[in-house]
Amino acid sequence: MIISDEVECKAALAQLDQLIAEGFEGIPEREQQFDILAKAIEGYQIRAGYFPVHPKPTTLPAMIELKRQQRQLKQKDLAQLLEVPAGRLSQILSGKRRVTMDLAKKLYERLDISPEFILKTA
Repeated sequence: MIISDEVECKAALAQLDQLIAEGFEGIPEREQQFDILAKAIEGYQIRAGYFPVHPKPTTLPAMIELKRQQRQLKQKDLAQLLEVPAGRLSQILSGKRRVTMDLAKKLYERLDISPEFILKTA
């Protein structure tokens, strides 16, 4: 099922609401219908720009910046969290300085950046 405009999306949302109101869990036919509607609505909303899709960062500075934004931290607060001077963090984020092994460990422990990603992009 592909939804192509806002009118179809609203109709699909109404059907979804009806399924929820009537109960769909435990009824395979209704569960399947729910899944189809939900995926079609999500697909339309992504294509229509409701949820901008951002590519996963490919550089370590970009990943650090993403994690900073997700945690709603200012750059100086992130520097404190990572126990590095703010100026050094700024250099790392701009690509002028590489991360140390100690900082790499903190990025993993405190920002949950995978060690594999750190090693591949550092």
